[in-house]
Amino acid sequence: MEASTIVLERKAAYVDHDRLFKELIQAFFKEFMEVFFPKEHAYINYSTVKFLEQEVFTDIVKGEKRRIDILAEVNLKGEDKIVLIHIEPQSYYQEEFHERMFIYCSRLYEKHRKPILPIGVFSYNNSKEVSTEFNMHFPTLIVLQFQYLQLHLIKLNWREYIRSDNPVAAALLSKMGYQEHERVQIKMEFLRMLSRMELNPAKMELIYGFFETYLKLSREEEEKMRKEIEKLPEEEADRILELPNSYREEGREEGREEGMEIGIQRGKEQMVMQMLKKRLADDLIADIAGLSVMKVREMRKRLDEG
Repeated sequence: MEASTIVLERKAAYVDHDRLFKELIQAFFKEFMEVFFPKEHAYINYSTVKFLEQEVFTDIVKGEKRRIDILAEVNLKGEDKIVLIHIEPQSYYQEEFHERMFIYCSRLYEKHRKPILPIGVFSYNNSKEVSTEFNMHFPTLIVLQFQYLQLHLIKLNWREYIRSDNPVAAALLSKMGYQEHERVQIKMEFLRMLSRMELNPAKMELIYGFFETYLKLSREEEEKMRKEIEKLPEEEADRILELPNSYREEGREEGREEGMEIGIQRGKEQMVMQMLKKRLADDLIADIAGLSVMKVREMRKRLDEG
């Protein structure tokens, strides 16, 4: 494998997909279920939702430790019955994913002895099918029929969600199926969706940050989007330009390029500090961030001294 390929894979691997999806879905759990699983949503009493600590299971055969990403305990409407909802974001294709979901479900049931609704959320850029069932048969008997729900984001048409005021749908536009030439339009529709929502600054930051992680426009694309927004009705255009984290300051103030460079540098420094806190190797951090090993070591020294 070429060195450049290794660096690209390391950079891609650094994005903590599980953490990003966990934060998004836990913050907007009701909205997530409502927009993507409306039938199941109708049965849930959301006033009872409680997120449980991550479960850690050991795969004895493979010698690996696995974590349950999202586990919510809920009551069903009109009943005292407690159900566990297990949501497993998956950022890469795995042919035996259905088997892993069954193992998780069986381990969870063994521990909690409660009904479980399992959901797999696929965020990788591959539309290859993964089975929704894990079955066991004997010639005379069906031993097991396990099923779980799937949300395969790249198979969704982003245009079907832009009329919604659902914040999770807005964030996940960035992972749905689209053509490269649609990137600008998707970002503009995302901003239009945000402008219609009444979210507190923290939730707005979460939604915007998630979207930007997966769909970041170039300067040329941002300029093209700015011209498109100017064609909108004045009231709507003003609402978009008032959004937190919009490109307004970068696109309209003098010194735009300088401000962007400062923002990029600060973002890179924050990324490096996060990796340093995780005690990653200096040479790996240097490769991912595009810095010299000496610079990384200087930053590690500042962190240790601070």
